[in-house]
Amino acid sequence: MTVIRAELADVLEAGQLFALYREFYGAPYDASAAASFLASRIVRDESIVLLGLDDDEVVGFAQIYPSFSSTRLSRIWVLNDLFVVEHARGTGVVDELLNTVASMAAAAGADAVELSTAHTNTRAQAVYERHGYQLDETYRSYEKSTQTLRFVWEGQVDESSRRSLG
Repeated sequence: MTVIRAELADVLEAGQLFALYREFYGAPYDASAAASFLASRIVRDESIVLLGLDDDEVVGFAQIYPSFSSTRLSRIWVLNDLFVVEHARGTGVVDELLNTVASMAAAAGADAVELSTAHTNTRAQAVYERHGYQLDETYRSYEKSTQTLRFVWEGQVDESSRRSLG
């Protein structure tokens, strides 16, 4: 079992796993769109994609977004996506991926690795806790979709709002 950093040449294989991961969370399976998304992140250097290989077969992946914490005044990594194919679960692939993420984050000067998972994904929760991740019981996480919003900008913002927009 080895972990490598994905390059552009790896996105077709990685995209298949990414599509399965997205399907697990309710999105339609679309390997082409998944590969395109990963390619954009890699080309723009917006994320780090790691692949778990078992005898040259891609059996797992992790996608990390380097970020910052304002309250910590430090660099953090957000482990946004982690997935292992069904037949490779329980073989140590997830452990290798998580250990690699932690080592790379420390080497990059990140103070922490943050992640989230579905409340119902108790198997993943057990893995994260085994690796020393602690459940955040202090903060709640919220999200608002912007798909139905129309952002109004130059020429359409009233003057009283303009000063707060810079």
